[in-house]
Amino acid sequence: MKSQWLWLVVFVVAVSGIGAVIGMNFPPGPWFETLQKPWFQPPNAVFAPVWTVLYVMIGVAGWRIFCLEDEPGLRVLWGVQMGLNFLWSPVFFGLQTAGWALVVIAGLWLVLVAFIRLAWREERVSAWLFMPYLAWVSFATALNGAIWSLNRGA
Repeated sequence: MKSQWLWLVVFVVAVSGIGAVIGMNFPPGPWFETLQKPWFQPPNAVFAPVWTVLYVMIGVAGWRIFCLEDEPGLRVLWGVQMGLNFLWSPVFFGLQTAGWALVVIAGLWLVLVAFIRLAWREERVSAWLFMPYLAWVSFATALNGAIWSLNRGA
C-alpha cells in the first residue's frame, strides 16, 4: 500500500514537472505578442495556475488508471493525451504555427472525450478528474482556433 502512495507522488510530480519544463522552454514570447487575439483571450498569468491544478488532476487520474489490473485501453488513452498535451506548446510557441497546433489540440480533445467515455464505465473517479481538463481544452481549442483565424493572412 505504501508503494501505491509513492507512485501517486511520482505521477503527479512527473506530469506537473514535465508540463512546467515544457512551459518554461516554450513561453509565449514576442511572436505571440504580435498576434491578434480574440476578445476572450485571458491574461497570460491565468495559464500557469490553471495548468498546475489540471496537471495534478491528470497525474492523479493516471495513477488511478495504472493501479488498475486490466485497463490497457485507458492506459493507452492516458498516454496519448499526455503526448498530445506536451506537444501543443512546442508546435504553437516553438514552431509558431497556430494551424498545426489547432490540429494537435483537436486531437487532444477527441482523445479526452474517448478517455472520459471509457473511464466512465471502468474508473469513474478518473472520468470526473478529466472533466475540468476537457472544459479547459475546449476553451483552449476555441482560443487556438480564433487566434489561427484572426492571423491567417499575417
